[in-house]
Amino acid sequence: MSARYPLVAVYADESCLGNGKSGATPGGLGALIEFRKPDGALSRFDLWASEPDTTNNRMALRSVIDSYKAMSRKGNRLSVQFTTDSRYIVDGMTSWVKGWMARGWRRKDGAVENVELWQEAVDAIVLHETQWCWVKGHAGHPQNEYANHLATRAAAVQDSSEGLVPSAFEEWMAAQGPKTRSQPLSPFPVAERFVPAAPLPSTSAVRL
Repeated sequence: MSARYPLVAVYADESCLGNGKSGATPGGLGALIEFRKPDGALSRFDLWASEPDTTNNRMALRSVIDSYKAMSRKGNRLSVQFTTDSRYIVDGMTSWVKGWMARGWRRKDGAVENVELWQEAVDAIVLHETQWCWVKGHAGHPQNEYANHLATRAAAVQDSSEGLVPSAFEEWMAAQGPKTRSQPLSPFPVAERFVPAAPLPSTSAVRL
């Protein structure tokens, strides 16, 4: 396999403050998005958003939806390497969704949690090709740690970037301790080694 469209690397994370506690649980999402310029230089952008009362899984889904919507504004098809520490997203997009769609958006034993967001996420990615990658969270991976920083800050402040903005990743890295600064960055994906997941159909034909 090989990438058919311009390559993009996305590192996304989510946060939900007070999970399991009574009362409102504010949440946030964060994404670091990397593009390769024609001259070979790397261009980075940040994205974040928040909700006043939510869950980790909802914000993980919104990290997909918001990232793809922001990247798709010019109508270009993209080959996206999407890296997250959410097995909910990686397993869902590479395995669960196909069965849910075949059963009319039902699980074998009942309703699909967050079904409207899953449908929105599938529709957001359908024109693109995606390689879904899982990384262990809170393990020092620089790009993932930065996405977590964006998500937790958004959850605490309850704001939004309103789309892609120039990234502060390099400034954030410079302010980290030697342990984080010494960790290697994930390299930008290579077209010849890009392995996209099987494409999913639009949800319009199989919605409840």
